[in-house]
Amino acid sequence: MFRDNTDQLQYELETDAGIALMTYRDSPRGHRVLVHTEVPPAMQGLGVGSRLVKAVLDDARAHGRPIVPACEFVKSYLERHPEYADVVAGRV
Repeated sequence: MFRDNTDQLQYELETDAGIALMTYRDSPRGHRVLVHTEVPPAMQGLGVGSRLVKAVLDDARAHGRPIVPACEFVKSYLERHPEYADVVAGRV
């Protein structure tokens, strides 16, 4: 299950080995800065991180909330998936 845990300022994706998460902060301009992605060690290399990033980007698009990719994993995902260029903000 995917959720935005606003109390912890992180997106979460439940996996068989625990929770994959992406921390964020909201900028004064209304952009969501994606700071760090973390996947349980037993799930690394299985596409969980990519599933999490996709869910976060789909959520950003659905809510009209531009994102700023500060996380290297998110930056890498965006390079491979230009179809999400519309959700990326120019500046924080």
